[in-house]
Amino acid sequence: MKVVLFCGGFGTRLREHSDTIPKPLVEIGSRPILWHLMKYYAHYGHRDFILCLGYKGQMIKEFFLDYNSYLYRDFEMRAGGKQTIPPDSDIADWNIHFVDTGLHSNIGQRLRRVRHLLDGETEFLANYSDQLSDYPLPELIDFHRRENMIASFVSTKPTHSFHHLAVDESGRVTRMGSVDKTDVWINGGFMVLNKEIFDYLEEGEELVEEPFERLIAKHRLGSLQHTGFWAAMDTFKDKIQFDRMHGRGERPWEVWR
Repeated sequence: MKVVLFCGGFGTRLREHSDTIPKPLVEIGSRPILWHLMKYYAHYGHRDFILCLGYKGQMIKEFFLDYNSYLYRDFEMRAGGKQTIPPDSDIADWNIHFVDTGLHSNIGQRLRRVRHLLDGETEFLANYSDQLSDYPLPELIDFHRRENMIASFVSTKPTHSFHHLAVDESGRVTRMGSVDKTDVWINGGFMVLNKEIFDYLEEGEELVEEPFERLIAKHRLGSLQHTGFWAAMDTFKDKIQFDRMHGRGERPWEVWR
């Protein structure tokens, strides 16, 4: 299945890095989060990628055009550099389409602008390119097909701590609680979409707002809950947390190991 990755956002909540590089190129350890996510999909056999570019998209192109896996791993050089061991690239079997989908486009618009690359596809995968998980992807695909959904996604618990509350008409708070003590689930970004999604997505619409509401009305939107590892890189604090986990060797998203 083809994998559509939305890589064009400004990353405004990660200004410490996104002022100079696009958010998908922010590194975990020594490699961009985008590489980690693509490696996840490649592990499950999905190696045909469509990158929906926008903000600083040329830097993502340059990263892959100049990619050299030896910069990120141990290797042996022989015969004055004429031979390297191991000799193969770790992305040699990936096919990547780079598509400029607009600087200010929303997710729905970006998806519509790569529709031509999905001709002949019954279904495809999609993600936001800024989150990682150890979710067993085949389970979501099997569920999506078995239940005849048009769109399915992994739902997970929020990782950030905040409070939710209810306020009455007079402005008095009537209920307050920590989100991790409630039954709140959020869209985890790992999606399976049928080509029919374009019948529900109008020009200018966000993918998960109006189209998903229409699918709910048709009973064609599904989700599987995941209680394992999931984390998004929204803020500098998230970046530090990823780096600390990586440094400790705690890398649950590396399902390929």
